Amino acid sequence: MNDLDFLRTPEGRALLEEVRDTDPAQELAVATRLRRTHPAPLVSAALGQARLRQRAVAKFGAADAGRMFFTPNGVEQSTRASVAAYRAERLHGLRVRSVADLCCGIGGDAIALARAGIRVLAVDRSPLTCEAARANADALGLADLIEVREADVTEVDTAPYDAVFVDPARRGGRGRIFDPEAYSPPLSWAVAAARTASRAAALKVAPGIPHEAVPADAEAEWISDGGDVKEAVLWFGAGAAPGAVRATLLPGPRTLPGTGLPDPEARTPGRYLYEPDGAVVRAHLVAEVAAQVGGGLLDATIAYVTADELLPTPYATAYEITDRMPFNVKKLKALLRERGVGTLTVKKRGSAVEPEELRKKVRPQGPNAATVFLTRVAGAPTMLIGRPAR
Repeated sequence: MNDLDFLRTPEGRALLEEVRDTDPAQELAVATRLRRTHPAPLVSAALGQARLRQRAVAKFGAADAGRMFFTPNGVEQSTRASVAAYRAERLHGLRVRSVADLCCGIGGDAIALARAGIRVLAVDRSPLTCEAARANADALGLADLIEVREADVTEVDTAPYDAVFVDPARRGGRGRIFDPEAYSPPLSWAVAAARTASRAAALKVAPGIPHEAVPADAEAEWISDGGDVKEAVLWFGAGAAPGAVRATLLPGPRTLPGTGLPDPEARTPGRYLYEPDGAVVRAHLVAEVAAQVGGGLLDATIAYVTADELLPTPYATAYEITDRMPFNVKKLKALLRERGVGTLTVKKRGSAVEPEELRKKVRPQGPNAATVFLTRVAGAPTMLIGRPAR
């Protein structure tokens, strides 16, 4: 019996329930106790799964993560549930009723698609991954909508399905893969598969994908969740605008479409600094944010917008700037001491200085809070000190 087979038995589920909230610091003591009544490999399997479930809460929420089954790679590489749900709703809105989910992993996207009422063929070549995907479909009551197939995705006939979703592997033995043609399968194959879809297709790619690698007949969407950039998606077919780009922010969703504006001019710092959301930056839509707030760039090469007025936008966080000075640690330390700043947030764009390194050098102390931006203004290393605008 492999681990997942055991963990799905009544004995395995009971053991999982017993170790569910185990503190990592207490694992050895818990394992020693349980091995008196259970085989050691099964205790290790249960504790390992409990650790994975605890890690998965951030992506899937406590309710689902506590019932699902994970592999280490599955936790690391699966789509965050909120992002998968957003994509599934977009496909549902395009009247997609069936999807071939290629490179399905442990089934995160398949689960979201099924919950949107879409029938899913979930395909992966890893036997263990497929077993986890089946276990998850069953655990969440979605087995009637999700068929899991162990196969090479390049050999699967997707013609019977309305849409194709491909999530190529972007990690190898040496870590992340940045060349889209080194994905598994390569981006070129995924694009060809997308073009054969009868209604629509979506390809999940790394958010750092070069814009020049986006096919001309695809719409490119960068997605962030809670301010963290999660992925980019290439859309084909129904509902997709070839050549268009957009940034979508979750929760919401709030979507900023590209309008083809030229890069904004650099200008002297105003009273406010706007930090565009990472998805906006990745989508090259900083100009659209600058137009919304009537601002310009702090520096022609830096994605910070400055303006004289406070005009709130969901696509950027606004800060009121109180001080500006050339980069000088001693002067910053003296200023922070004078202001009684003990809580210091350090942000940087265009600076080689690490935030934690600066924080150690200035040793902030006091009851007040401030934000320091390490950046460039007209090419010169600069520090801007401020606070979130109200």
